[in-house]
Amino acid sequence: LFLLFIGNDFESIDGNVAVIDINGVIVAEKSTDFLFEDVTSSEEVIKLIRKADDNQNIKAIVFRVNSPGGSPVASEEIANEIKKINKTTVAWIREAGASGAYWISSSTDYIVASRMSITGSIGVISSYLGFSGFLSEHNVTYERLVSGNLKDIGSPLKDMTAEEKMLFEKKIGILHDYFVEEVANNRNLKKKDVEKIATGIFYLGSEAKELGLVDELGGKD
Repeated sequence: LFLLFIGNDFESIDGNVAVIDINGVIVAEKSTDFLFEDVTSSEEVIKLIRKADDNQNIKAIVFRVNSPGGSPVASEEIANEIKKINKTTVAWIREAGASGAYWISSSTDYIVASRMSITGSIGVISSYLGFSGFLSEHNVTYERLVSGNLKDIGSPLKDMTAEEKMLFEKKIGILHDYFVEEVANNRNLKKKDVEKIATGIFYLGSEAKELGLVDELGGKD
């Protein structure tokens, strides 16, 4: 078996299996904010997927996954593009395929994971640091000028009201439901069964296999 590795600048033209990396935080597009850490841009991955799918010599695409997740939008974009592929697709989870990275992995035909890898973590997070107490202690005020009473919802410079917290959690709940639904559909599982394990906790590869989240334990071979 010959492999065609597709990376940033390197490509071998004598293989029949494309290997595309999903490394680091998943984002819609790269920026200077991520200069010193690995990121996966959905724009770049989609270009590589289409390139491999258009190549008649390529018979299958392996997604080499080592990511804690990232943007729900970027994760869904990659997952949707994988579903369009007319070839065999495999997710190979090495150290981590969690959250958005698991969403992507679940959209492939088959998932292989290390028994000690971190998988699953089906959940949504939108936490932040609050500085309202710090401002008060240092006699700094937050001058609130908004044209809508919820315009600055989630601002770290003020405490969140009960109404704002409820609305924020409602939005997160909707995103969580999208995630659960996609995993259930992708893995041919009942939604109610996925809901039971979609607590946000991560599972080791060995546990994920028992739960039906991965198909096989192993590595590249």
